[in-house]
Amino acid sequence: MNIHAAQGPHAGLEELYRRESRRVLATLIRLLGDFDLAEEALHEAFRAAMEQWPRDGEPANPRAWLVSAGRFKAIDGLRRQARFRPLDDLPELAALAVEVDLDQQHLEDDRLRLLFTCCHPALAADAQVALTLREVCDLTTEEIARAYLTTPSTVAQRIVRAKAKIREARIPYEVPGRGELAERLESVLRVVYLVFNEGYFASFGEALTRSQLSSEAIRLGRLLFELLPEPEVQGLLALMLLHEARRPARLSASGAPVLLEEQDRALWDRALIGEGDALVLAALRSRRFGAYSLQAAIAAVHAEAESAAQTDWAQIVGLYDALQRLQPSPVIELNRAVALGMRDGPEAGLALIDALLARGELADYHLAHAARADFCRRLGRRAAAAAAYRRALELTQQGADRQYLEGRLAELGDA
Repeated sequence: MNIHAAQGPHAGLEELYRRESRRVLATLIRLLGDFDLAEEALHEAFRAAMEQWPRDGEPANPRAWLVSAGRFKAIDGLRRQARFRPLDDLPELAALAVEVDLDQQHLEDDRLRLLFTCCHPALAADAQVALTLREVCDLTTEEIARAYLTTPSTVAQRIVRAKAKIREARIPYEVPGRGELAERLESVLRVVYLVFNEGYFASFGEALTRSQLSSEAIRLGRLLFELLPEPEVQGLLALMLLHEARRPARLSASGAPVLLEEQDRALWDRALIGEGDALVLAALRSRRFGAYSLQAAIAAVHAEAESAAQTDWAQIVGLYDALQRLQPSPVIELNRAVALGMRDGPEAGLALIDALLARGELADYHLAHAARADFCRRLGRRAAAAAAYRRALELTQQGADRQYLEGRLAELGDA
């Protein structure tokens, strides 16, 4: 059934499918206990709706109707496969046939259950992402493959393996209890942010697909915050919105990255900035925030500055200090060094970056050499800047980053 091709009397079902299919699927997975069976039941339910609603009229509660129709279609199918043995002889079918509660709260909770199941830490990281995009976001395997520059068959295999792991390991279809919520929530947030980053920062793939990934991640963030309004969920949503607000200005006409200080701030989306600011402020006020909230606070300080020169670098350095205490990382140290160099001058920032490079952890990280090159350029040390830009070029294959670095070398007369 191609619900997206519905025309005439069925056209309204396309909008209903877009709005309700993931909710219906989430509930069917809970009721049937199997992803593939639930997906088939979902399509059977919409097929039945296409046949019956034009004749009988749309039911008062379309979602509950679709869930019930899909569930009974699945039971009928299982009974046929069992060669019509009595229902009492099939305990699993007897369990499915028991009347279930389809109240609104159960239906909404099912979406959260589905998200936590797709992001279960027992699944491989790439499988978590693929399964979430397929089952929660309703992206096709072809769309996911285009976004990640792989083949549809590879994506399909990841999804099949993830479903098999869920089935074989008996991963529970539930929202974790308070005792393990923090750990499990971190896994969900990581997957959502991975999806966003792939769409926002990737230097390859179709622009429309990359934008779609970022939009889906923000949609997931909104859903998660709606169903589980924890401060760090709020912080991640704020972080994504504040980054997304800068999308129109972050690439040049040729597709090269534009440094934050050089972006045309008139192109930034002020509505998204306002929403992100309010979210991060609420998260920080809770005093139960984490790394995403602190990163969002840094993005908010940048967004509030009317120009690069008016950026409150002292506040940004302080936020990086807090972030480093919470989540120690050489990359965070590098970002702090850049912020400190903007506050105290390029000489101070260069000294910190050189110390980081001397430790060896970032020796092969192209952005560390690019940051060193930028401070050398600001200090008028052209030869040192060119050498650092060339080293950064050697360490990255990302097209947009290479284009930016080659542009800087050209400016130094060292193309």
